[in-house]
Amino acid sequence: QVQVVESGGGSGQAGGSLRLSCTTSGNSFRRDTIGWFRQAPGKEREGVAAQTNGGDTYYGDSVKGRFTISRDDAKNTVYLQMNSLQADDTAMYYCAAGYSSCVGACAADRPLQQYAYTRWGQGTQVTVSS
Repeated sequence: QVQVVESGGGSGQAGGSLRLSCTTSGNSFRRDTIGWFRQAPGKEREGVAAQTNGGDTYYGDSVKGRFTISRDDAKNTVYLQMNSLQADDTAMYYCAAGYSSCVGACAADRPLQQYAYTRWGQGTQVTVSS
């Protein structure tokens, strides 16, 4: 079973930067789409960023231009570089793997949807102070 492990969370200042890492086990990483999601207290989990095995990237509207997702297939690792942090970025960040492909009519932003993933990490907390 694929395991998903996040790291790199912590505290940061508004305007600063943090980088999260997500490492998965198994041999399917190179063929997989990996997503980052976050959930703040009292709010629903939302898609932050995702990257397909072909390198296509997707970003949530609230992080476009500030966050960058990248992957290192040799290390089975996906990174989320978070710049220009804002207090609203405070949340538990989750990495997701085991992307299920869609056949037929598919949502354009499907990689940013929770239902598309089958494997989840335990999450890493990010706290941004203003």
